[in-house]
Amino acid sequence: MGAIKIFEDIYQVGGYGITDMDDCSIYLVNSDPELVLIDAGIGRSFSRIVENIKELNLDPERLKAIIVTHGHIDHIGGLSQFKERFDAKVIAHELESPMIEEGRGIGADWYGVSYTPCKIDIKIKEEKGEIRIGKYDFKLLHIPGHSPGSMVCYLDIKGKRILFGQDIHGPYSIPGADPKLAKKSLKKLIELDADILCEGHFGIFEGKDRVKEYIEYYLRKL
Repeated sequence: MGAIKIFEDIYQVGGYGITDMDDCSIYLVNSDPELVLIDAGIGRSFSRIVENIKELNLDPERLKAIIVTHGHIDHIGGLSQFKERFDAKVIAHELESPMIEEGRGIGADWYGVSYTPCKIDIKIKEEKGEIRIGKYDFKLLHIPGHSPGSMVCYLDIKGKRILFGQDIHGPYSIPGADPKLAKKSLKKLIELDADILCEGHFGIFEGKDRVKEYIEYYLRKL
């Protein structure tokens, strides 16, 4: 299976069934003239992701930024390859610095892979942030719980709010996780009232009610 179009300028270019089975869901935003990736996978699918971008008739040389939702290996393993090949800027919350820049507590051993530490070019420090890349404003929200510096990104396009919520499902029992903070964070995500949720491993959820139900399901489990 190749890339999947989700909405105007929004695509899934990696993840289970598309690239390596251990990849998180990897999303692409065509923020003309620039391309933006949301997460980078475990690191074994770099070439396939690049080919998927090309198959969308998009030039991977336009890739200028990678927004990292959190520092687990299945989300950051490919960062160094994209940074080296395309000089893409890495954007992440500063609390994920030990993971992304030093490789501490990323879970690489769980998957039997190695990790090349990667510099964060833009460190988000506030609870809320906004970055203009190309034609879109990328809104960022710090949602600790799955990891200390977990954050989501969302865009408003043609009256629809697209939320790159990533690992809403957790888990919240691993080192670095905090179920109490996760409860507060998931409530914030519900308040965003998103129309489309692009989750970290379980696909795309469309419609406000369906997005809300999905988040509430994991909130009840905490």
